[in-house]
Amino acid sequence: MLPDLNRLKVFYHVFLQQSITAAAQTLCITPSAVSQQLKRLEQELRLPVFVRQHKRLVPTPAGRRLFTLAQPLIEELQAGIELMQEERTEPAGLIRFGAPVEFGSTYLPHVIAAFRTTHDKVVFNIELQPPASLIAMVDSGDLDFAFVDTFPTKEQAVGNLSAFNIRPIIEEEVVLACSRQYQQKQLVDDQSFSGLLGLHFISQQRDAHALNNWFLHHFKKIAPSLEIVLSVSSHQAVVNAIKHHLGLGIIVSHLAWNDIRSGQVVVLRRNSSQAKNRISVIQLQGKIPTLRERLFLKHFEQMARSSKTLQRFNLIIDSR
Repeated sequence: MLPDLNRLKVFYHVFLQQSITAAAQTLCITPSAVSQQLKRLEQELRLPVFVRQHKRLVPTPAGRRLFTLAQPLIEELQAGIELMQEERTEPAGLIRFGAPVEFGSTYLPHVIAAFRTTHDKVVFNIELQPPASLIAMVDSGDLDFAFVDTFPTKEQAVGNLSAFNIRPIIEEEVVLACSRQYQQKQLVDDQSFSGLLGLHFISQQRDAHALNNWFLHHFKKIAPSLEIVLSVSSHQAVVNAIKHHLGLGIIVSHLAWNDIRSGQVVVLRRNSSQAKNRISVIQLQGKIPTLRERLFLKHFEQMARSSKTLQRFNLIIDSR
């Protein structure tokens, strides 16, 4: 059995100072209380830890062994608690959060780098995972928070969200796109429901779930069948397949911004209202965010307002 930790603390100070009186002053208790704690410790261990001589204590072999074991525990615990107290007033330590793969890998390194120019004692661990995985990690305490996307074109079994605080941050535009060459060769000017049905499609899922949600958004009906020539679980792979004239694919516009602006990639039904993928910050209810978490999320929102890259999103934070 482990000895009482408070008695170990008393023993540690007595051993360190070789004096019951000095240890009592450090611990703000009486010398008799120190002596009583030592006596109880020896009873627990069934071993003497000091030899009592006139006005001094001599550690026994068991006492020296116990101090070797107790010293790193007590000193590391003390240092850790002091650091935790410092982090209440100065941002420092680890932030663990999650994000969608494309969003996290494209934008967050830049945001983190800018944050660390003024808060270099804060370090980060990011998990790039699907929404269901991120929510489970927030729920278990493995993540402090997560950016989670909730576009209905993805089959997301996220479960009950009543245990979380969910704060919408930004929306990204979800479009159906193809290459300029594919448009000129296959589409011409016909972007009607019937005109699209006989074309080739690229999907991030093995089925047409995302594509059908696009048809439902724009035409209020689902396509009876679509010819999916490529399914690949990577947004960038879909963009590359589009640029190689393989067919039509669902993408988020900001991740193909330069290709759309240059005309290499063409967005279908551009003048219509496009579908949106909402990205929210999700945190466990009852969890009090640390100073470093609050400052980082505030920093993210500030960068979203000022960064030319992040301004490609529809900023929900500006409309609240």
